[in-house]
Amino acid sequence: MAEEKKVTAKVSPKKQPKAAKELSIDEAAIETIERARELNIDTIFDRAEEMKPCNIGIQGTCCKNCAQGPCRLPLTPKSIVDGKDTRKGLCGATANTIAARNFARMVAAGAAAHSDHGRAVAETFLAAARGEVKDYQIKDEQKLLEIAADFGVDTTVEGENGEILDRDIQEIAIEVAEKALAQWGQQEGELITAKRAPKQRYELWKKLGVVPRGIDREIVEIMHRTHIGVDQDYENIILQCTRAAIADGWGGSMIATDLQDILFGCPFPVRSNANLGVLKEDHVNIIVHGHEPLLSEMVVAAANDPEMQKLAKEKGAKGIQISGICCTANEVLMRHGIPLAGNFLQQELAIVTGAVDVMVVDVQCIMENIANVADCFHTKIVTTNPRAKIRSGHCVHIEFDEHTAYEDALKIVRLAIENFPNREKPVIIPDAKHDLVAGFSYEAINYHLGGTFRGSYTPLNDNIINGRIRGIAGVVGCNNARTMHDNFHIELIKELIKKDVIVLTTGCSAIACAKAGLLTPESAKVFCGPGLAEVCEAVGIPPVLHMGSCVDNSRILMAATEVVKTGGLGNDISDLPAAGAAPEWMSEKAISIGHYFVVSGVYTVFGGHLPVDGAPEFKEYLFKGLEKIYGGMWDVAKDPEEMAQKMIAHIDKKRKELGIDKARERILFDMAARREMETI
Repeated sequence: MAEEKKVTAKVSPKKQPKAAKELSIDEAAIETIERARELNIDTIFDRAEEMKPCNIGIQGTCCKNCAQGPCRLPLTPKSIVDGKDTRKGLCGATANTIAARNFARMVAAGAAAHSDHGRAVAETFLAAARGEVKDYQIKDEQKLLEIAADFGVDTTVEGENGEILDRDIQEIAIEVAEKALAQWGQQEGELITAKRAPKQRYELWKKLGVVPRGIDREIVEIMHRTHIGVDQDYENIILQCTRAAIADGWGGSMIATDLQDILFGCPFPVRSNANLGVLKEDHVNIIVHGHEPLLSEMVVAAANDPEMQKLAKEKGAKGIQISGICCTANEVLMRHGIPLAGNFLQQELAIVTGAVDVMVVDVQCIMENIANVADCFHTKIVTTNPRAKIRSGHCVHIEFDEHTAYEDALKIVRLAIENFPNREKPVIIPDAKHDLVAGFSYEAINYHLGGTFRGSYTPLNDNIINGRIRGIAGVVGCNNARTMHDNFHIELIKELIKKDVIVLTTGCSAIACAKAGLLTPESAKVFCGPGLAEVCEAVGIPPVLHMGSCVDNSRILMAATEVVKTGGLGNDISDLPAAGAAPEWMSEKAISIGHYFVVSGVYTVFGGHLPVDGAPEFKEYLFKGLEKIYGGMWDVAKDPEEMAQKMIAHIDKKRKELGIDKARERILFDMAARREMETI
């Protein structure tokens, strides 16, 4: 019998993972990634190395909308025959139809996420106005009176003798709440808050038939149109995308921001600090993570309860430290100065410090893997929203109810305190943290530029016209593990402010800026061009203005509208020397946000790619066709330098169209020259 031949399988050597310093520019993130690897704990940074994206899905041409698929239509040289794209799914859907449907469904999901956030706020606001909940009150009556006018709610009433009297504030609040909440279910007519856009923009939307009828209706219609066998014209699909996106940015998100300001107070500048170094080894550490401030506001209040402080000391802690991750972090930062622990990609890393006793989460951007990381430590994950649960032994669900808000928050704080003595692994907290100034609502900017009696956007407009400020950039959005953590945000923003472009920022981009030291007035001298540095020094503001959470992108829309109304820079948002960017985008919310900026007239650049490369005709429509209709357009850039160049080129183009492309010569007038001017 012949000797049996032994076969040895060839095993490919495992690829060495990238060094932590290649994955993030954040020193705290680098330190905790290294610690996680030492403890054999995988994080999103490792998973991104091991799992590559689908090369067809990334082109946007994989359709899973029926059970005959998935139909995968990659763009290859063989796809084009005699100049014609021959690709079709089983039902005959072309690559352009599939890419448009996928794009539309991302808009629908993103708009639903932000608008559902707004609905929850509106429901709580109505309950508070009616006196049905005891833990929420109206804190900003002035803003209530201001938005009452938008909703057609009278703030005065005629007295018995014909005199005009102030109407009861609770009556006003109830009527505003009812009209605001009705915007979600409205089936016909127009979204009330769409009329806040500049008159020329609103009239354009009206002419094109894209003014939303109601928030929910527009999202549902996208889902209907993108079902198999319905809408198969990509231009028509994008028309509906536009209605839904406007319903998000100028509707659900904007209403959420307004009602949150009334309930919790309109943000004004506040000092704090950011990064994992804000955690304290000798304190009970509670991290609030997610997006809705209804819960986090109560957690902050409960942590300051004397009984909770006393209990913490009885358990051996010196106190209770609240910090935040993602947009909940931005919400409590702006109103209370609560420090930022980090942005999206740092949620697992915060637990790796061993210092977090409870991470309390609500909705959106919560990684399921935080439960697995928590299993390696003493940390408890507390889910609070019926929409978002995690199945894990270390997860505790404490359902949050606005009617028992404070009691629910006390349960969470108590759980954290009771968990403090259970720390097993050594606590290793990075030293990294940076000072910041945040809380620049568009009302705060107005005040900062002129004070109580002379508040106005005129100084901003004047300095854009005279060339000290080149233009305005809105830089927003997520982190993405496919790019170097925070690098795209920071390199882009440094380049913009170096070229005298003032930056408005929200969300995880704002947190990246905070950690990089860009949110202080002092940073202007270090990073800015001479014109912007001079303005920042005169006014006392940072060159990068933190405007809030991702739902607060509506503040950027309102700031742009105020610039238009102030005059001298055109009649519409599309006339402004302004551009928008989402350098490290990753969520469906980002697509909805990007689209409502585009159709509001803003040139909008995303980092890396958009999932439309597999449908060149549809991509051409997004990148060039929409500009002819709305004055705004989509674009992409592969790196921060290219993105900055594109944004600055657009800003310069708009300056030239406005006739302000040449900076005015600065002249120091003596008294004789001033008298001569006065006699002209």
